[in-house]
Amino acid sequence: MSDSDSTEVVKISKALTTAEVYLEACQLVGVVPVSYFLRNLGSSSLCISHHGLGPRGGKALAIALVTDTHITSLELADNYLLAEGATYLVEMLKANFTIQSLDLSNNHLDSAGAECIAKMLLENISIKSIKLSGNGFLEDDAKFFADALANNYRVKELDLSHNHFSGRGGEHLGQMLANNEGLELLDLSWNHLRMKGAVAFCAGLKVNVTLKHLDLSSNGFGNEGALALGEALKYNNTLVHLDLSNNRLSNEGVGLLCKGLEANDTLHTLMLAYNSLTVEGALALVTLVKNTPKTALEEINISNVLVNQNFVHLLELTCQDHPGLEVHYGGVGGFIAKKPPKRPDPMKVIQDYLDQRKLRLWDFFRNIDKDGTMRVPVSDFRKAVQQSSIPLDRAQLEELIQRLDRDRTGMVDYRGLADTRKQMMRAHRRQLRKVESRQKKEKQKSERILKTFQSAVEAATPRSSLVMSPGGGGPGANQDSSSGLQHFSATPLSSWHHIVMSTSSRYSVTEGSAEHVHLPMLGPGAPGSPQHPPRPFSSPTLRSLSQLSLIEEPPPRRYRSAKPASARDTASDPEVDGRKLSPTASHLTRSRPALNAKQPAAADAAKAKTTKEKKKKKKSRKLHTSENAAQNI
Repeated sequence: MSDSDSTEVVKISKALTTAEVYLEACQLVGVVPVSYFLRNLGSSSLCISHHGLGPRGGKALAIALVTDTHITSLELADNYLLAEGATYLVEMLKANFTIQSLDLSNNHLDSAGAECIAKMLLENISIKSIKLSGNGFLEDDAKFFADALANNYRVKELDLSHNHFSGRGGEHLGQMLANNEGLELLDLSWNHLRMKGAVAFCAGLKVNVTLKHLDLSSNGFGNEGALALGEALKYNNTLVHLDLSNNRLSNEGVGLLCKGLEANDTLHTLMLAYNSLTVEGALALVTLVKNTPKTALEEINISNVLVNQNFVHLLELTCQDHPGLEVHYGGVGGFIAKKPPKRPDPMKVIQDYLDQRKLRLWDFFRNIDKDGTMRVPVSDFRKAVQQSSIPLDRAQLEELIQRLDRDRTGMVDYRGLADTRKQMMRAHRRQLRKVESRQKKEKQKSERILKTFQSAVEAATPRSSLVMSPGGGGPGANQDSSSGLQHFSATPLSSWHHIVMSTSSRYSVTEGSAEHVHLPMLGPGAPGSPQHPPRPFSSPTLRSLSQLSLIEEPPPRRYRSAKPASARDTASDPEVDGRKLSPTASHLTRSRPALNAKQPAAADAAKAKTTKEKKKKKKSRKLHTSENAAQNI
């Protein structure tokens, strides 16, 4: 909107009503007036969705609404406003402080429109609810909203559904949740938050303190996202409604989610419809409620899951302790799909039987081979196995005989039996390795997701909400200890609201910043001045608790009865003495080699003395050897 247009609008608005201003604006920009707008002037809510306004129609509407003081809710969904039309509305909102709810869904705003709306949110003080669904926002556009809502506590409801946020978008949105302290409802349904994006978003949810209603349906979170979301729900204590419908969650994912819900006592509604759940997942949810007395869950939606009678019975028992619980399921008729038990290898059964009785395979075969030919008829082998207490049924025994007598000779030899055992043991070890490898991969995957989640939490935690923990001083704090330098460590503000030094109330750190560090008074009459020398801390323990080493104790002086002349001259020098005893002298400026200047000279003298003694001993040995040789001759 140009300056000339604004001037003209002001002139018109002084003399005309809102309807007349709108008609004049339509004539000015060359569009047909919307009769619905004219008929509903004066109402608090105005819905002009699906009217095909276009950018110029949006401009005419913005001109008319500059001075309107009645409309608090404005719905302009599906009007093809584009980024240009959004610009006109943003200009209008700079002067209109009455509109509190704005719907700009499905207007093809794209990235330019996202940037324009985000800039408006930085300055506007009246908008409490804004809907931006289906505007083609891309991943990097989420950063505009993250920056705009970082310090905006007025917007309570935000709808960003049906856009294209995925990996980087999830990171930006997680950052937004971590920094924002006003948002209560967030709709991110029908985006692409999965894998890394889902984990990063959940990291922001973990530290959020205001969000109550969250819609994440149709995002493809998967079991990885369920794991991160479960970790977030362990710490989040504000979320009341969570929608995870159509997110590719399996029974395993629901189990991971339930681990987080065990520690959550605020979530009331959990929507899990249209996921890959079966009776096992439904039983896990109801069992969670039954075994968690402090849970707040009152509504669970698994409307597409068919349950069985065991589930219905468990639900009735659970409702006795939680009468407000309501579970929506698809009906009764489901079943637990059980795989048929795998038949054990008959050779493995025989080997286990021998191991229990501490027998060898040769001992087992020798009892059957009475002639000692290492071969027995099939009938004798079958009869011996049946008469023994080996737990083999008829089918397993016939399977074993077919493997031992492949050539149909009617005989079973010991070599074939031993080879069959080797094959069985080799296959058993191979199966164990597969199971261990699969478990190891699953564990590594879970650890990788949790590590990524923790890294995202650290990245999403606002810097301003960190304070220095008692374990280390701030950057630049000089600390000498026997264990080396203390590293800087940061603790969330929720854990450390205020740190006060134990030694004196004059030192305190509230948020770890230099502005909040109260230093002692400076001046002739202040502590630390020549009239009032600094008082050292009472113990090294109290010194380690201080955030900044403001005072450093001087090293204890040791007096001797006699001193060299050079030492007496040095001690008589007031500048040198003051430099040594000054409590404010930094250890970084001390020259330790200078304080121990005589140590290298003493070391050189000792080394020379040792060398001289070695030469003397060597010469003595040579002389003794020469005398012995002369006596022999």
